[in-house]
Amino acid sequence: MNPRQSDLWDSIRYSYWFVPAILAILAAGLAFLTLQLDRQLDAATLASTGIIFNGGPGEASTLLSAIIGSMVTVSGTTFSIVIVALVLASSQFGPRLLRNFMRDFGNQMVLGTFIATFIYCLLVLRDVRSDTANPFVPHLSVTVGVGLALVSVGVLIFFIHHAARSIQAPYVIKTISKDLDTSIERLYPQRLGQDPPLHKVDRVEEDIPADFEAQAGQVYSPGSGYIQAIDTRTLLHLAIKHDLLVRLIFRPGAYVMKGQEVALVWPPQKIDRSLKEKFSQCFILGNYRTQEQDIEFDLNQLVEMAIRALSPAINDPFTAMMCTDRLGEGLCRLAARDFPSPFRYDNAGNLRVITDNTDFPHLVKASFNQLRQYGKESVSVTVRLLEVILLVLRHARNEEQREVLQREAEMIYRGSCEAITEPNDLDAIRARYDKILKILATARQTS
Repeated sequence: MNPRQSDLWDSIRYSYWFVPAILAILAAGLAFLTLQLDRQLDAATLASTGIIFNGGPGEASTLLSAIIGSMVTVSGTTFSIVIVALVLASSQFGPRLLRNFMRDFGNQMVLGTFIATFIYCLLVLRDVRSDTANPFVPHLSVTVGVGLALVSVGVLIFFIHHAARSIQAPYVIKTISKDLDTSIERLYPQRLGQDPPLHKVDRVEEDIPADFEAQAGQVYSPGSGYIQAIDTRTLLHLAIKHDLLVRLIFRPGAYVMKGQEVALVWPPQKIDRSLKEKFSQCFILGNYRTQEQDIEFDLNQLVEMAIRALSPAINDPFTAMMCTDRLGEGLCRLAARDFPSPFRYDNAGNLRVITDNTDFPHLVKASFNQLRQYGKESVSVTVRLLEVILLVLRHARNEEQREVLQREAEMIYRGSCEAITEPNDLDAIRARYDKILKILATARQTS
């Protein structure tokens, strides 16, 4: 699935209309099918089974009308509960997490089930005739309507449980953490062309023209917004087809304005206005960041939850520590992954694309910087931050990863020494910091 198809699918699954619309269509088809069966099957035989509805036209109309009225009422109540849940989530967890609630398949199915039952019974009620000349009671269809009403009762019970669970902090944190794991699996490693050939790893800069920055042609953003994704396949195809070298200035997640430079192309004399437009269309823009190609977005959601939990209005360090644990889990997995090179080559060994990649040090800073700043007065959060760094440090594979983790640990320790005055609390913090220094020393001796 290319980025544009993924963007379209995201816009669909984050809506409350798609699943209910599909279920409404299926309900209309089911009503047509059962009504056709009622016209073809013998009514007396159906009624004699003891399972199929065997009442008259008046009873059928009353029963279907009751189901229709109850479905309208329950649908309105369900919608009201969803709105309340969204308001609570926005105030407690942050407005950026609302999209996670919007895409909740359980809520969409509940609303769709109520609407489907309403439409089915409405279509069946239309065919119930009580005139003496040609009466018609769709016994099978009414029975199916009763069955759908019973299913709706079960769905309502599920919804009450699901709505209460979905606004609990541990559940929200787990959901975001699963999204982070999915993003790690999808993005690392991410292939765009080929890695530099082994004999070019140390000489890759030689493939970049000396006056590239000053003379390269410029590709401009087609609009304003956040870069939600970059169609890398099309971009690489264009670069190979026209024998070009492209350097991306921004990575997914960055905000760009209309007409702002987003890429540089070499040689400039080979590109025209039409080709520039094709390159600019490779950048998919939107009003908000998404996790399609922006792994920092998932990290930022956990950080935002933790910071809100540390605010004086909420004062919930336990939620902040749970977010910290999930951040540490994600960083441990990232430390074990190979981050793709920003220099991408074609099959012939020609440099085609230079990307603006997100590296491990950047993700560590994004995870800890704000937590360190807002949580330095909380002993429990500070201790947990150092414990998480110690855990990630055990998964570090090179000196670059160790250096950035050491830098974060040093800043956390200095901040706690300035903000915390209780000696026993400082001793607990210092003990964790000393463990980090010991692990660093051991790792550097053995490497």
